[in-house]
Amino acid sequence: MDIANKNITKLLILILSLLFISNCARQEKNKMNLAGEWSFSIDTADIGLSQNWHTKSLSGTIKLPGAMRDYGKGMEPDLQTNWTGSIYDSSFYYSPNYKKYRQNNNIKFPFWLTPKKHYVGPAWYQKEVIIPQEWPNQKIILKLERPHWETMVWVDSSKVGMRNSLSTPHKYDLTTYLSSGKNRITIRVDNRIKEINVGPDSHSLTDHTQGNWNGITGDIKLLTKPLVNIGNIKVAPQIENKSINISVEIKNSNKDMVYGSLNLSARSINTKNTHRVEPKKINFQSKSKDTTIDIRYNLGENVKLWSAVDPSLYKLKIELRDNNGNTDIEKVQFGMRNFATEGTHFTINGKKTFLRGMVECCVFPKTGYPPTEVSKWAEIFKKLKEYGLNHMRFHSWCPPEAAFIAADKQGVYLQPEAPTWANHGTSLGEGLPIDKYLYKETKNIINEYGNHPSFVMMAVGGNEPAGSHQVEYLNKLVNYWKKRDARRLFTGASIGGSWPIAPESEFIVRADARGVPWNKRPQTMFDHDNKIDSIDKPYVAHESGQFNVFPNFDEMKKYTGVYEPKNFEYFKNELKEHHMIDKAEDFLMASGNLQALGYKHEIEAALRTKELAGFQLLNLTDFPGQGTALIGVLDAFWEEKGYIDSKEFTRFSDSTVPLARFPKFVYTSAETLKVDLEVTHYGSKPIKNATPVVSITGAQGKVFDKKQLNTTDIPLGSSILLGLYNLPLSSISQPRKLKLEIKVNAHKNNWEFWVYPEKLPPVDTSEIFITNSFNNKTKNILKKGGNVFLDASGKVENGKNVKQYFRPVFWNTSWFQMNPPHTLGILCKDEHPAFEYFPTEYYSDMKWWSILNRQQVMRLNNFPKDFEPLVQPIDTYHLNRRLGAIFEAKVRNGKILVSSSNLTDNLKNRPAARQLFYSLKKYMASSKFKPKNSVKVSTIKELFVEKDRDYLNFYTEESTEDLKPEED
Repeated sequence: MDIANKNITKLLILILSLLFISNCARQEKNKMNLAGEWSFSIDTADIGLSQNWHTKSLSGTIKLPGAMRDYGKGMEPDLQTNWTGSIYDSSFYYSPNYKKYRQNNNIKFPFWLTPKKHYVGPAWYQKEVIIPQEWPNQKIILKLERPHWETMVWVDSSKVGMRNSLSTPHKYDLTTYLSSGKNRITIRVDNRIKEINVGPDSHSLTDHTQGNWNGITGDIKLLTKPLVNIGNIKVAPQIENKSINISVEIKNSNKDMVYGSLNLSARSINTKNTHRVEPKKINFQSKSKDTTIDIRYNLGENVKLWSAVDPSLYKLKIELRDNNGNTDIEKVQFGMRNFATEGTHFTINGKKTFLRGMVECCVFPKTGYPPTEVSKWAEIFKKLKEYGLNHMRFHSWCPPEAAFIAADKQGVYLQPEAPTWANHGTSLGEGLPIDKYLYKETKNIINEYGNHPSFVMMAVGGNEPAGSHQVEYLNKLVNYWKKRDARRLFTGASIGGSWPIAPESEFIVRADARGVPWNKRPQTMFDHDNKIDSIDKPYVAHESGQFNVFPNFDEMKKYTGVYEPKNFEYFKNELKEHHMIDKAEDFLMASGNLQALGYKHEIEAALRTKELAGFQLLNLTDFPGQGTALIGVLDAFWEEKGYIDSKEFTRFSDSTVPLARFPKFVYTSAETLKVDLEVTHYGSKPIKNATPVVSITGAQGKVFDKKQLNTTDIPLGSSILLGLYNLPLSSISQPRKLKLEIKVNAHKNNWEFWVYPEKLPPVDTSEIFITNSFNNKTKNILKKGGNVFLDASGKVENGKNVKQYFRPVFWNTSWFQMNPPHTLGILCKDEHPAFEYFPTEYYSDMKWWSILNRQQVMRLNNFPKDFEPLVQPIDTYHLNRRLGAIFEAKVRNGKILVSSSNLTDNLKNRPAARQLFYSLKKYMASSKFKPKNSVKVSTIKELFVEKDRDYLNFYTEESTEDLKPEED
């Protein structure tokens, strides 16, 4: 290259650099970031309005964006704190058992995480700004993202107005209030529930989840636009003709007629090959303050569609130029997609799809409020998809725009909701202020976030409302939006099984199609089609799962933000006082394995249901409120707990999942295993020429059988039959845990089942006294050095009020006032010689059902501190009682083994119970029967003495019984 060319190149680079700098400077001239230090005052007495605090200098300081408690502002929580949220177990405030946790220097609320500071009321924020000289010739907007929740704004001595959206930025037009030079902006934020009551348990503001904080946590900016500018833009994809319908609002602050043009361009932004759309120019004239221009914009032949599988996005740029030389530019992110219904299913771009979702309850334990950064939401959605899910419902709240942007890019179907749980203190359709508020709030949400392709559905009435006229009200609200916005689907509200359906809803979110029927012998033959066969539109299972698990106390160190895990401290201290602190990790892992089993069976039942449109788990992550509901396989920080990971979870939760219909999971060697093999498939396209493979393996991966099924095409849909699998079990002579695995291409799923010998060898029980009574004869045998097996089932008094089912606690016992069940599975000494002939894991699995379900447990509070049963039911962490189902002990000169589970009756139909009883007898007849602990006769006897025990009074008359699943 010669010198002349080099100089030309340098000159071009210089010119481009100057143009870039000039453009950046112009961009900065159009906005002013108000983040940073603000003057501040708390208005605890609510006197700021009457004393005109906006005309005075505030004495304190605080940083925005942020919440008061981020900077230690507010009051220390105490017993008089007026929390925002229902409490259905007020025994904490009255019971002598909790007195030590009610001391002001040691308060440990068990209901939710405890904020370091708490404040409900008005607070004032103030900042002086210097307005550039050129700004008064433009429109000036104050944007407040995520204030909580009512704001009032003043400029100097003039009041601008009030906003109260819980879902969208508060925007104020300050054009006529600001002048060049110094101006003082004062903002009053009030987080009290006043005339508009969205419900104290609504996740938009409740202390159960994010907390009722005061502040502004997102963007705080002054933005300028020309006097003739672009207002709201609505983009409606029309995939059938490869175009978009655009509605552009032109705002004209001039009094004169304005002429101009709109220049449109668009391109794909996250695709391998960029698709650039031919630009388009539209001329306009504006005679009034606001004018709406409707435009059809053809995107051409190479249109890329958006879906969860392939989330291709476009960026639309609209540039306004008018006859006065004004220019305004707006950019909109959108996706070409059509989310619709076809009978009882959803479709995406004409293809049948299935929602695999979870409920996001506004749980952010570091800050107590949702992030407004796209990167943080991207992390959340990445984890969501790692666990095979493609959908998120926002329970009674709407996230900030960052969530929609991230979901657009990662391909997640979102269901935001109006920010209300109109129950427990409020209702819909009764003429209360909330009725009008929801119309306004829904409009705010759709105007602000409606162009995002991830925003596919909405519950306009929030979650589980009350009100005798709620159906009429919700029908009108749904119809109002069906007429105005065809880009998404609307339902009245997300509801439990006892709530009425709003018939005008385009889809249903309800609780009928959920649950595992473990009140009877576990099997996977069932589905939920018969529960929803009267519904002729897509039905999504509401809040599925809710399997409770023991706390992970290692999680406590993660709380380095505004919350303290006082509830965890409470549970941990109670565990320590009951001499079981060394069992905390074991209880977590044992209960976690049962929880994971519950979610596997819950999700597979949904996938077997042909007419179901999706499910929404409650939850993939823990819920820290409502009595502390530890129901997630992930903690509140979206991190694994150690007992299941995404690889294992996606075996039963993915776009393609092999399924097996087991009539039962425990067999004898005289039976034949007969299983229907199926697959549910909602991938990007049907699978051609699939050759499924089924195998049976045992310990150390030993293959018992392996078969290749017929080659077949697999269409999109649920519960598609692959074939029938039969395997005679006569060759199995020893107790076995076996695993059946189905493989469909790269997709695998598996189930454990157990086979026990039909006939057992005799056991010499001549030296074992088998009895069901701890009477004088039993005591004398022990006195003489004999061995006793005591069947205590049905006789237990100390522990009688602890109800054990096979399934774990639902949600948690505090929220449901100790309704059963009360236990979280078992911890078993699996390597103990007592189980030599009953191979087992340390946790509950399907073989334990006939042994544990609806069986009594024994409370071991009077036993030695170091006493450990062979099988220990794990109590609710709210009480942490020391329990036993099977234990051994030295008593007087003899030895005893006690079972509160019935191991002696109806054993022919209970192979697992029969095998366990056999193993215990073999153990007792051997030299290995050497109990570690000595226990007094009086201690054993006390288990069977009838008297008043552990009377629990919850004091509150209210109940959430209507939210609980049907009785097992």
